[in-house]
Amino acid sequence: MSDGANAILVRMRRREQAAASGSPRGRRVDGPLAAVAAVFVLAQLVLVRPVLGLGWDEIVYVSQVTSHTPAAFFSAPRSRGVSLLVAPVASWSSSIPLLRVYLALLSGLALFLALRAWRGLFPTRVLVLGGALFASLWMTLFYGPQAMPNYWVAIGALISVGCFLRARADRSARAALWGIAVGAALMAWMRPTDAVWVTVPLLVLTLVRHHWRLLLVLVAGLAAGAVQWVIEAYVGHGGLGQRLSEASRIQGGLGWQFAVDDQLRSLGGRALCRPCTGSMPHPLVTVWWFVLPVLAGLGLVIAARARRLGRTLVPLACAATAAVPYLFMIGYAAPRFLQPTYALLAIPVADALWHLVRAPGGKWRPVAAALVALGLAGHLAVQVAVLERTVARNTESRRDWDRTAGALHRLGVRPPCLLTGHEALPIGYYAGCSSGATAGHNENTTPAAILRTAQRLPVAHLTPAGGTPPGYARSWPVHRVSDLDVRVAPPPERAGP
Repeated sequence: MSDGANAILVRMRRREQAAASGSPRGRRVDGPLAAVAAVFVLAQLVLVRPVLGLGWDEIVYVSQVTSHTPAAFFSAPRSRGVSLLVAPVASWSSSIPLLRVYLALLSGLALFLALRAWRGLFPTRVLVLGGALFASLWMTLFYGPQAMPNYWVAIGALISVGCFLRARADRSARAALWGIAVGAALMAWMRPTDAVWVTVPLLVLTLVRHHWRLLLVLVAGLAAGAVQWVIEAYVGHGGLGQRLSEASRIQGGLGWQFAVDDQLRSLGGRALCRPCTGSMPHPLVTVWWFVLPVLAGLGLVIAARARRLGRTLVPLACAATAAVPYLFMIGYAAPRFLQPTYALLAIPVADALWHLVRAPGGKWRPVAAALVALGLAGHLAVQVAVLERTVARNTESRRDWDRTAGALHRLGVRPPCLLTGHEALPIGYYAGCSSGATAGHNENTTPAAILRTAQRLPVAHLTPAGGTPPGYARSWPVHRVSDLDVRVAPPPERAGP
């Protein structure tokens, strides 16, 4: 057994040295991975398209670093990672297509590096298929070019877990130590709480096995990524405990809540399922979700028989803990929440699929190969169909916000200005206005402050058509814009000459 382990280590070292030296062997490994990443980028540009406007959450993140619009309210659960990620473009350009292309290219490069972190742990064909499985999910394609954190948590998870396994197998692999720290920092930079859930199995394993150096590197990476969020908690939220409490309140109160059915409903293309009501999507849309754990279990059995259980069990454990808060602790769902889980499951699932279609001697199993190919083709067709509907729906809703902003400009509500009420935050961004809320998750002002602002700036309140406005806006002239009632504050009285 020890001889086998030593042989594995020797092969891993040789592969790393070959890749580092740029040998043909290293290029043969990197080439297919780069091809997967390139196809991923191309699919984003073709299927999602760079003209897709910014969504609600994107507006919050992007507006923090833009100069052409006021910064939107930044609530307790959010982290500044996405804002810093888009800053190289958004800080000087208001072009949404440019931002989309930049994020698509960056997401493709990140996928390549994340898959590369697993070299030597699995054959190249497994990494290629695993990367393709994750990259072809509609939520991966949809959110790859968007200013959202979950894809980047998934990338950080792949990097940190892959490098963790390599560092455990070869204590001299310094590059793997750096990968652990970078992956953990990226996750914590984007969503600190998600980073903790992903790394729980790694932290436990380092403590149980006394891998103190790995523990130090992992904790250092998490701390480096989360330090800004923690400092901001004390500066702007009254402390870390207060920020966590406020974040829990905004998310509906964290605790035991069964959200598995909510996640299933969201697979039909719902960006946010809150409240998550309505019927389930067609079974063809959700069947892959039930097949996924079965294939993951098969991958675990295969790994156990091949005496390489660790490199399959660890990512499966991290995938499971990453999913816990979003399946059992919140009362709503969004498909993007589980992206780290899907990314970590992809490689063991790909390993299982390859073992289904090829015998131990390398010979193809024609019937199994045909069935797997048919299943993957059907799965891809479903993902593309859901993606197309999701893109069309979101494109139209964001155009509605832009059209409403144009109508507001014609009503005299032009920057600098303030919007309150229904969808004030996204419409305010498109109109170049600040947004204010006197209640709810984005509460950041008071009625008295709004009235004072109306004495010096254009202010408007938005309600759904026929809705009841708040007391401070009831006397304001009302205008119908699409399906909204827009009440514009009278201009302040000017003193006579």
